[in-house]
Amino acid sequence: MKTTTFLPCILALAASVLTPFAAEPARPNILFCFADDWGRYAGIYTTVEAGPSINQVLKTPVIDRMAREGVLFKNAFVTAPSCTPCRSSLLSGQYFFRTGRGAILQGAVWDASIPSYPLLLRDAGYHIGKSYKVWSPGAPVDAPYGGQLYAYEKAGRDFCRFSERATKLVQSGMTFAVAKDKILAQVRDNFGAFLADRKPGQPFCYWFGPTLTHRPYEKGSGKALWGLEPDSVRGKLPKFMPDVPEVRADYTDYMGECQAWDAGVGVLIKKLADLGELDKTLVIISGDHGMPGVPGGKCNLYDFGVGVALIARGPGVQPGRVVDDFVNLMDLAPTFLEAGGLKPPAVMTGRSFLNVLHSVKSGQVDPDRTWVVTGRERHVAAAREDNLPYPHRALRTPEFLYIRNFAPDRWPMGSPKFTSLSDMPTLEVLEHNTFAAFADMDASPTKAWMVRQYAEEDWEWHYNYAFGKRPAEELYDLRKDPDQTVNVANDPAYAEQKHGLAERLLKVLADAKDPRVLGDGKTFDRPPFTDLPPEGRKNQKVKSAK
Repeated sequence: MKTTTFLPCILALAASVLTPFAAEPARPNILFCFADDWGRYAGIYTTVEAGPSINQVLKTPVIDRMAREGVLFKNAFVTAPSCTPCRSSLLSGQYFFRTGRGAILQGAVWDASIPSYPLLLRDAGYHIGKSYKVWSPGAPVDAPYGGQLYAYEKAGRDFCRFSERATKLVQSGMTFAVAKDKILAQVRDNFGAFLADRKPGQPFCYWFGPTLTHRPYEKGSGKALWGLEPDSVRGKLPKFMPDVPEVRADYTDYMGECQAWDAGVGVLIKKLADLGELDKTLVIISGDHGMPGVPGGKCNLYDFGVGVALIARGPGVQPGRVVDDFVNLMDLAPTFLEAGGLKPPAVMTGRSFLNVLHSVKSGQVDPDRTWVVTGRERHVAAAREDNLPYPHRALRTPEFLYIRNFAPDRWPMGSPKFTSLSDMPTLEVLEHNTFAAFADMDASPTKAWMVRQYAEEDWEWHYNYAFGKRPAEELYDLRKDPDQTVNVANDPAYAEQKHGLAERLLKVLADAKDPRVLGDGKTFDRPPFTDLPPEGRKNQKVKSAK
């Protein structure tokens, strides 16, 4: 009798010891929080960074909590450091160069034959929806996920221009705390409307895509709204970034938007917790490339441009882990599909990392995840003469970054559009108009200051790093040069490594059928890629706090 009575208890206890996490439901909810132009910025990343960083000043309590309760990825990268190609890649689970005109910021056209993971989940019974940016504006309803049929934004879009809207409310007499709560209420109500539309028991897939970390930012808002002193980041900027008052102030404005982003994520997390659904939801938090409007960031293949935060929490995810595995954001589509019980389409070049999420290990979990390939063709159409792109691809491993610039005669950040100090745009114009010079770098106070150092000998290296032409090959030894500022491609001591990395990169690209390395390699240099409408050439305003 005793054996019969206690055997189930013993077996249950053994199972609890052997099973490191709760059993995962067959179809978890999926909450994807994806911020525009948000790089690898969260306070939790100070635990894995070797040197000084603005993350030492940044306060992101919600994202930090999600990382502690889930998995923090050290090596997450986008396929392309520009919003539309990155998002076409993410939605399709493929390299950006496989999505045709779907990867072009201006003149984007989605090929409906390309699978899109939210629509596949919808067809499998998921309730899908989004707030704010997913793909390119004006996309057809089902192409791939940018139409208004799935949009939940009626409560408002003020969160996408957080610093501007909050500043106006504060100037009208509100306290910042009240202004922030008023804006966050829109986020909560949009999400609530989405949840209210699903059927009982139906799993959901929701994309939260605010653009607040995309420029412009309200100038001075980092200090005025968040109390972030520009001098707090002195000595914490990357080696290639001028550590001067103008740049430090610009950084703190960006950091204010990052802290607002954290608060927005917090609204969604609280809503799920209040409904008792947080532990039924796979939460993924990331961004579509590095910081905009600064050297080495957005539109560059250096880590500062393609490296992003990635945090995962949810059912089946063992908490408190930091993993070294390399993840390319095109891997998200097959991961979401597999989590939803679907087999990813064979056309996807991304690879599910659900095995990494469900592991109990830290460090290197999947021995095959030790590299990523990134690339870019174009950002804005008018950056160079004849709408020509700047074609480059890169292979990133734990030890090296190898970059192949296919057209080193072209300007990587776009044409200067001036030839001397006499015809250089003014500081004010450079702050406000992206297209005034070097159009592949967004208008910003940092860019304006950098361009105006054109003839200053003390800043010659920084100017050339930001805007100058680049050699056909770049190679960086990350063990000695984590900021990737010393190109050793022509150093005989690295000849063997360079050759091996170059061959490996070209093989990956050829296997993935990259038009840039197949045939004559000129596909992206000709119509329809270069025959684009002159869209998006409006000035980008940098608002001044009053």
